[in-house]
Amino acid sequence: MQSAMFLAFQPNFGSMEKSASGYPKGEEKREKMKRTIIKDWKTRLSYFVQNSSTPGKPKANKKGKQQAFIRPSPEEALLWSETFDELLANKYGLAAFRAFLKSEFCEENIEFWLACEDFKKTKSPQKLTSKARKIYTDFIEKEAPKEINIDFQTKTMIAQNIEEATTGCFTTAQKRVYSLMENNSYPRFLESEFYQDLCRKPQITREPQAT
Repeated sequence: MQSAMFLAFQPNFGSMEKSASGYPKGEEKREKMKRTIIKDWKTRLSYFVQNSSTPGKPKANKKGKQQAFIRPSPEEALLWSETFDELLANKYGLAAFRAFLKSEFCEENIEFWLACEDFKKTKSPQKLTSKARKIYTDFIEKEAPKEINIDFQTKTMIAQNIEEATTGCFTTAQKRVYSLMENNSYPRFLESEFYQDLCRKPQITREPQAT
């Protein structure tokens, strides 16, 4: 009887297979992937900055030379913590935020927001309609490749509105995605090691004076 009770209370180790590090294998793989993406942030920033607004080549100055995207000063980076809009208005800040969202596997939110910003600037009715359909296909419809997390009612309203597209087609959805980023991803970005490093003033090392 005792042996039967002992067997009944043995933990099922087979159902929780762990790696040598102590994490379940799936979680360890996800953590490893996240660390790899974060490690690549600095090398990816130049690319993200150049593609953070409108597609095309980097702007050239009067002498025809391409502008370099320079690392912001700690004082400039600190401004990004004042408001979410301050971060989005800065090209380097936007690039850093996009890279951060990529590391969290939710970059579709900022990509949708940027697509909406571009959409609202469109003047041609023909281009407005084609862009509206592309945004719907990429971000809104069920199982879209970059599907954003919005409610069914908003999705239905957008599907109806794009038939006669106006610049306000995605206003409700864009506001909700903005709020989601501002209240969730933005605070985590400000606490991230990468952002804290940008805000840190470089230490001045003094050479020992000769005696």
